[in-house]
Order: sequence, then C-alpha cells, then structure tokens
Amino acid sequence: MTQIKLKRAYDDAEDSDGLRVLVDRLWPRGITKERLHYDLWEKDITPSTGLREWFHDDMQDRWDDFATMYKKELSGSDAVKSFIDKIKTHDVVTLLYASREPVHNHAVILKAYLDKVLAKK
Repeated sequence: MTQIKLKRAYDDAEDSDGLRVLVDRLWPRGITKERLHYDLWEKDITPSTGLREWFHDDMQDRWDDFATMYKKELSGSDAVKSFIDKIKTHDVVTLLYASREPVHNHAVILKAYLDKVLAKK
C-alpha cells in the first residue's frame, strides 16, 4: 500500500520522499520553480478557491466546517480519482504544502482522505 507523507514545500527534498506532489492551488511564495523539487503539481485536488478564501478569513473558528466541506469536494472529484490512480503504484508519496500551519491545513485532510481510500484498494 502507498504510504502518504506530508512536508512543507520549503523543506529540503530527501530520497525517502518518493513521489513529491505539490498540493497547493497557488505557487508557494518566495520559492523558485528551480528550487522546489516536485514531480507533480496537482492543483485540481486542492480546495476550491471559494472554500480556501472562506477558510482563510477565520482559520481558527472554521476548521471543522472547512474539513467537512473539503472532504465533500474530494469525494465528488474526478481529479482525485485520477490522482489516486496515478499514485497507487508508488510506495511513498509526499504531499507538499506551503502553509506555516502544520495541523490546520488542507494537506492534512487530503492525506487522511487518501489514506482511507487507499486502504480499501
């Protein structure tokens, strides 16, 4: 089964990262494309622009609602289904995100969702 890891896009790449996938809709600030080592940029599996902007207006109080709404977006997404097909043959996949917040960011929700789906396959 594929092991999903999380890592900030600003952290150094390591051999143990496996397939490195940027999972932010926007390019991380202050980092050049030459400096960020990634294999895929999957914008279409990130929260919709409206959901992302709504969440960022009040991250502390909206986390639970954001998680629920993002999971709903993931479950109805053809892009997520396609992404799962791409990664299921890899031993390790590292999801790269730019947020400074290690606990309350969309990549945490995405990882939990992917872990659950991949465990069923």
